[in-house]
Amino acid sequence: MDYNEQMKKYYERCNIDLLKGRLKASLEKAKEEIKEIGADALDLENMVLIDVREADEFSTGIIPAKKIFTIPRGKLEFAVDDTLVNVSDHLIVCYCLKGARGLLAAKSLRDLGFENVVSLQGGIENWVKSGKSIKNYLGYFTLETA
Repeated sequence: MDYNEQMKKYYERCNIDLLKGRLKASLEKAKEEIKEIGADALDLENMVLIDVREADEFSTGIIPAKKIFTIPRGKLEFAVDDTLVNVSDHLIVCYCLKGARGLLAAKSLRDLGFENVVSLQGGIENWVKSGKSIKNYLGYFTLETA
């Protein structure tokens, strides 16, 4: 195969529409395998939450659960350690900003052997829109709705 043919095949594989289609298919598959729960179903005292947003996103606020881990999605599989395994008897809820990364994170944990894992439907954005508070270094905040 000559260079031009190789480049053509490369660009076919990297076609953004094709990649987005594959991502959509991955998310649909994850939705079939992973239960999503709403903001009202969260038990902040007994569930373990994993915020899989990026570090700069954590500073905007987190859901104030008794047991929460802030582990970016790209590092999740490498951050699984005894601490997380030791709380796996609790329901583990993964969340992100809007829901997609949380869903994929929950699927990754399921693939690693965690059985008691779900995703927060709509992510922290849905949590805030439902009138629930978040916590950051300044304190607790609730979205004001007019």
